[in-house]
Amino acid sequence: MQYGICNLSIVPLRFEASDKSELVSQVLYGDFFKILEQRKNWSKIRLAFDNYEGWIDTKQYVEIEAPTYAALNKEEPQLSIDLVEFVQDANAQLYPVPLGATLNGLELLQHSFDGARTQGTISKTRIIDTAFLYLNSPYLWGGKTPFGIDCSGFTQMVYKLNGYKLLRDASQQATQGEALSFIEESEPGDLAFFDNNEGHITHVGIIMKDNYIIHAHGKVRIDRLDHSGIYNADRRMHTHKLRVIKKII
Repeated sequence: MQYGICNLSIVPLRFEASDKSELVSQVLYGDFFKILEQRKNWSKIRLAFDNYEGWIDTKQYVEIEAPTYAALNKEEPQLSIDLVEFVQDANAQLYPVPLGATLNGLELLQHSFDGARTQGTISKTRIIDTAFLYLNSPYLWGGKTPFGIDCSGFTQMVYKLNGYKLLRDASQQATQGEALSFIEESEPGDLAFFDNNEGHITHVGIIMKDNYIIHAHGKVRIDRLDHSGIYNADRRMHTHKLRVIKKII
C-alpha cells in the first residue's frame, strides 16, 4: 500500500481517471490518503478523513511513507480558519491554502504557516457562526471551499472546522447521529435531510433558530424550514422535501 498527502490548495477528486470526468469532491491542502491504484497519470485514492474515494492527478500530491500516514492519522487535525492564507516552502515560494486546509503535514512538506488555526472540539453553539463563513459561496457539485461548495461539502466542512467528523455525501451523513421526530426537538447546528421523488436523500442543510436553515442551493443561503421542507421566499415555493432531522452532536 502507498500513501500520499496533498501539497496544493484545492485539487479535484474525480469519478474516473480523466480530466473530463465528474468532480465528486475536492482534496484540500494537507489532506492525506491511501493510494489504492496507480496508472500512468492518475491515482485512485481513499481519503483518511472520511474514506471517500476517487481519482487524483499524480502530479498533484506528494507520496509519503506508511509510518508517516499512521502518525498523521493519530493526530488531532489542525485547520486553517482564514478564508485564504498562504504557506511558504523552503525556497520562499508561496502556496495559497483555503479555509479548512489541514496543517498537520507542514513539517514533512517543509512548509511554514503563520496564519490563524483551530484544533480540537468546539461547542455546538459555534456551528452557525462557522456556517456564516460560507454564506453566499456559489454552489459547485463536489466543492468544499468558499469559492464553490455543494450541500454536503458545506455541512462536512462546517462540522470539521468545529472538530466533528461527517461523511462526505448527504446520503452518507444521513446514516449518522440520532433521528428526531419533530422540528421542534431540534437545536441550531442539527442537520436536516431532504429526499427526491424516488425517496433518495439528495440534500442536507444546517438548522438555525426560529425555523430557518442555512444550506447550499445555488449559493449558500438562508431559507425558511417547516414540516414540509425548505421554503424559498424568493421563488415563493418549497424547493426541498423534508425527510429526517438528525442530531449529530
